[in-house]
Amino acid sequence: QVQLVESGGGSVQAGGSLRLSCVGSGYTYSAVCMAWFRQAPGKEREGVAQIYSRDGRPFYTDSVKGRFTISQDNAKNTVYLQMNSLQLEDTAMYYCAADLAVSYCRSLNQYTYRHWGQGTQVTVSS
Repeated sequence: QVQLVESGGGSVQAGGSLRLSCVGSGYTYSAVCMAWFRQAPGKEREGVAQIYSRDGRPFYTDSVKGRFTISQDNAKNTVYLQMNSLQLEDTAMYYCAADLAVSYCRSLNQYTYRHWGQGTQVTVSS
């Protein structure tokens, strides 16, 4: 059974940083696309970043480019999201997601991903 477990959320002041982690288990595929999504109250879930396990190529939504960095440690089945220069509008529940046995990362869209973590809350205050 595939499991994704996020950690690292918390409360931070605007301009601060947080690092999220997501550990995957229950699968042996080496070709995996991992992604971070977020959902604020009353808003749709939006893709933040994704990365392909075989080449490490990242993709970011425009609003986080230059501030967030997605990275991976394949040996640990772990993906990270380093979030710098956090803004009030970054406040949301952050979810890790996986698309397994793929040749490349497809669209950064929630309907692309079948496997999800339980989420970790990020709150940015002024």
